[in-house]
Amino acid sequence: MPQPEEEFNVTFTDDSVVVSHPERDTQVMRWDDILVIKLVNTDDGPFAPDVWLTLVGENQSCAIPQGAVGYDEVYDKVSKYPGFNFDNVIASMSCVENAEFILWTRVNP
Repeated sequence: MPQPEEEFNVTFTDDSVVVSHPERDTQVMRWDDILVIKLVNTDDGPFAPDVWLTLVGENQSCAIPQGAVGYDEVYDKVSKYPGFNFDNVIASMSCVENAEFILWTRVNP
């Protein structure tokens, strides 16, 4: 049986990431516009995605469900950002409630 995450299409370039789904608006986030990276856990599983890698900018956001094709590649890229919080990744993976875990925040000089 297909998983709900399989309906998401994640593509990225050197400049941006694009997340599309047949029943949702396409989301586009430029890497340079990311201000916050977080994992958002929901209690929607197993019939809907329940862990989302969310890239937040000033006026837009981009949410990628864990398990979607392309998730691992985007996670690999952002997990290399200086100060990325791996402890919150571990906390998210052991959480079964609705919660948000901040993984990275842009520090303005």
